[in-house]
Amino acid sequence: MNFLAHLYLSGDHDFVKLGNFIGDFVKGRNLNEQYPAEIARGIWLHRAIDEYTDAHPVVKKSKDRLRPTYRHYAPVIVDVFYDHFLAKNWTTYSDVPLTQYAEETYELVRGNASILPDRFMNMMKYMMQGNWLVHYATTDGIHQALSGMSRRSRFDSKMDQSVIDLKEHYSDFEMEFSTFFPELKAFSESWLNSNPV
Repeated sequence: MNFLAHLYLSGDHDFVKLGNFIGDFVKGRNLNEQYPAEIARGIWLHRAIDEYTDAHPVVKKSKDRLRPTYRHYAPVIVDVFYDHFLAKNWTTYSDVPLTQYAEETYELVRGNASILPDRFMNMMKYMMQGNWLVHYATTDGIHQALSGMSRRSRFDSKMDQSVIDLKEHYSDFEMEFSTFFPELKAFSESWLNSNPV
């Protein structure tokens, strides 16, 4: 899953949310030596979500649709597509308006910047400037996100072209997201209940 989903799946726990948000920027297993316990818990949740997602048969359908063209970038693209459907259908999942949720997230990050990874904070400058979390709700926003990722990739990923596939198979991707996401939400809630600090 991508940034918005990881944030959402953290529930109302601010430090878990931060840990889940920075998960892709943290390596290693000695997390409690690097971060407060709740942030470490969020990083572990991030890894559990990724593992669950990677193994899910519904997500595999989405990835398989893209794999002939995008190869090993297909899972990355699906993560972004799924964030689009979460943002687009946000009111189905949250009573807090997406614009408010995004601003509260940016404030949370700004207030804890001193303990967050430098690479993450460098990325956050662009995220906040472009308000990615809100713009994920449009296909133009997704195209911008994927174009930026394509520019930063070491190889010719073609990710900037994948919005064409999104539009062509829009209902299939949305149905797969709608089937998968409630299961992922239940998994995340169960994980948090089973892994207290």
